[in-house]
Amino acid sequence: MNPAVTLDRTSGRRVAAEPIASLTLRLTVNGEERVLQVEPWTTLLDLLRDKLDLTGTKKGCDHGQCGACTVLIDGRRINACLKLAVTLEGQEVTTIEGLGQPGNLHPLQAAFIEHDAFQCGYCTPGQICSAQGLINEGHARNRADVREQMSGNICRCGAYTNIADAVLEVLEQGKQP
Repeated sequence: MNPAVTLDRTSGRRVAAEPIASLTLRLTVNGEERVLQVEPWTTLLDLLRDKLDLTGTKKGCDHGQCGACTVLIDGRRINACLKLAVTLEGQEVTTIEGLGQPGNLHPLQAAFIEHDAFQCGYCTPGQICSAQGLINEGHARNRADVREQMSGNICRCGAYTNIADAVLEVLEQGKQP
């Protein structure tokens, strides 16, 4: 059935459907307050990539299984592909673009470079956002903790040892911007 057509509950006939209105969403993205018109079914991932042109956040599986789309909501990590944008009214979203600036890398970005913690780089934005969330949560104290806490972020290249080294360096040195 055409999405612009619906069934009348009384007569059972096809009638023109009312268009679904977009909703006004107010949130802060990478430190900038935004007011956006968003359809109710739009995921945070699609909002970031398609409406805000923040393409550092990657679309991997689109089912919450790979972690490539990990961003921070009020400092906590989430899979952006599983979160409806309209549920984020008034919250703060931080993507990889919001963590560091050209010429002024975030400590995790610098540590990933120093430890060669990426190969193809596709998972790196999600890995770094997840690592920042892990640091914010304060639960990781050693390599085993880091590996467990980062297990939702898949790296097809297998750079896990280097990723853990980078995260541990930032944890141990207490580096924060």
